[in-house]
Amino acid sequence: HVVESGGGWVQAGGSLRLSCAVSGVLFSINNMGWYREAPEGQRVLVATITSGGGTNYADSVKGRFTISRDNAENTVYLQMNSLKPEDTAVYYCNADSFDSDHGVKYLYWGQGTQVTVSS
Repeated sequence: HVVESGGGWVQAGGSLRLSCAVSGVLFSINNMGWYREAPEGQRVLVATITSGGGTNYADSVKGRFTISRDNAENTVYLQMNSLKPEDTAVYYCNADSFDSDHGVKYLYWGQGTQVTVSS
C-alpha cells in the first residue's frame, strides 16, 4: 500500500513538499524514489535514495529538490524549491524490496499526485 500526499498548485519560485508512505510490505524497503510524468510524456526519474541515505538526482532538479526518507516509517519525502513551470507533472512515488530467499524483487508505485506550477 503506497500513499502519496502534498501535491498541488504553486506559482513559479514557490515550494511544495511531497510525502509517500509505504505499508504492508513483507521485506525491508531498499531504494525509494520519485518519478514524474508530464502530459504526453514519459515517466522519468526525479530523485532516488537508498536505505543508507545515498541520493541521486536528475540534472534538471539538482540544487532545487531534496529527497529524504524515514526508514522506521517507510516514508520518503521530496522537498521541491524554486519550482518552475516545466516541473509541472504527475509525481509518482516508487519503492523496492527484495526477497533474497527466492531472488524476487518487488516494486511498489503510488497512485500519483499532481504538481502544477504556473508562470
